[in-house]
Amino acid sequence: MNRVLILDFGSQYTQLIARRIREEKVYCEIYPCTLPLESIQTFAPQAIVLSGGPASVLAKNSPKIDKKIFSLGIPVLGICYGLQLMAHLLGGKVVKALKREYGQALLHVTDHSSLLLEGLSESTVVWMSHGDSISKIPPGFQIVGQTANGIIAAIADREKKLFALQFHPEVVHTEQGRQILKNFLFKIAGTLPDWSMGSFIKDEVKRINYKISKDRVILGLSGGVDSSVAAVLIHQAIGNQLTCIFINNGLLRKGEAEKVQKLFSRHYHIKLKYVDASSLFLKALKGVVDPEEKRKIIGKVFIQVFEREAKKIKGARWLAQGTLYPDVIESVSFKGPSAVIKSHHNVGGLPKTMGLKLLEPFRELFKDEVRSVGRELGMPDEIINRHPFPGPGLAIRILGDVTPERLRLVREADAIVMEEIKGSGWYEKLWQSFAVLLPIKSVGVMGDERTYEHVCALRIVRSEDGMTADWVDLPHPLLGRIANRIINEVKGINRVVYDITSKPPGTIEWE
Repeated sequence: MNRVLILDFGSQYTQLIARRIREEKVYCEIYPCTLPLESIQTFAPQAIVLSGGPASVLAKNSPKIDKKIFSLGIPVLGICYGLQLMAHLLGGKVVKALKREYGQALLHVTDHSSLLLEGLSESTVVWMSHGDSISKIPPGFQIVGQTANGIIAAIADREKKLFALQFHPEVVHTEQGRQILKNFLFKIAGTLPDWSMGSFIKDEVKRINYKISKDRVILGLSGGVDSSVAAVLIHQAIGNQLTCIFINNGLLRKGEAEKVQKLFSRHYHIKLKYVDASSLFLKALKGVVDPEEKRKIIGKVFIQVFEREAKKIKGARWLAQGTLYPDVIESVSFKGPSAVIKSHHNVGGLPKTMGLKLLEPFRELFKDEVRSVGRELGMPDEIINRHPFPGPGLAIRILGDVTPERLRLVREADAIVMEEIKGSGWYEKLWQSFAVLLPIKSVGVMGDERTYEHVCALRIVRSEDGMTADWVDLPHPLLGRIANRIINEVKGINRVVYDITSKPPGTIEWE
């Protein structure tokens, strides 16, 4: 199988580079730019991509790489900081740009014989994000593209197969960015499109079978995409050696517990242990209003309950998790782990306390790839296309104290949102759609009576990967229908508002 190595210099777009390469059915992995030369050679990539990054190569402690990388005979593509570093290490000159470029710019192709820019229009829109630029290219390189401002935007050393771009081809704002990446992968590096979810399933089933042998595996099933697809894949590999534990924390959506039991126990015939611990979670959450504290409590109680139930399963040696590649990347990224935004992770910390070995079949996959695995396995759209649902559940969609009554309100309102969004054909066009119960009441009039009841907010967004998101201007008749139904059918809510905040500056969830 062909493999591309991406060296991360801390760019916010590094994961996007990997996604774009995998969309071309070429397998790639991301490693920090500090990866030793020996490890790079052991990885044996068909091509190397140097990501962008926030640093300046002119700074004293800016990240560097061993310049021997450029002498390995492996095609290299530098992007933004990657271009500046390549130029800096190979004898070019990098200077502070007289005119910074952030956002859209016009690229003029100056060398139409360049393999990297083959097939591009004479002028095309690209996405810039830099404060430094090249004033002198390294020996052996040619300028193959410049911006309207005269900034050197693309250089190439065809003989040594070294190429670099000042702009970001991986973002959608670069109009012909996909073509540029395809040129690098197929025309320059000679990779083959041999990475598919069908081949992944075949290889992973064999690997799991060999790795697990006759041991038993436990999986914490949430009903979400990752754990659900993992359960079906692992079951295909080892059958009844897998036992899923589904914990009802009392914070689930309407009808969720029944749906999960019906699908996995009765349809897939997977061993499923259902545990109703709702009273335990609600008792622990009583009086807690701080969102971070809610997450910690829910995570702690979950581990306690899961550990207790898992001990009842004799012979278990493995704990399966739906860990995704972004989680793995974040833990080893050059810039270090991100600031703590969410503390709760489904079964974080369990392997250490339970003495179990980890089985993570999706640790090299992105979310959209896991969905593709689900489709290959013939799983229903209701599961594989499901909107993300937070581990702490409805507790973080209730601002303030979590009580049975407030759970009833947000659960009923949420069910109406889901029903209307799905019925209108909008569900699969969205990243998330849900209701939030606010910690305020407002005056209303119903019939001839004055009311003083809760306010509900609607949060409906589009996103590619959850890292950024935009609010959706739903058809107003649809919004009106959702609001009217909530007010008329959910006793205790008399006002509905619509959240039109993008991410950033807001987050998708309210807590």
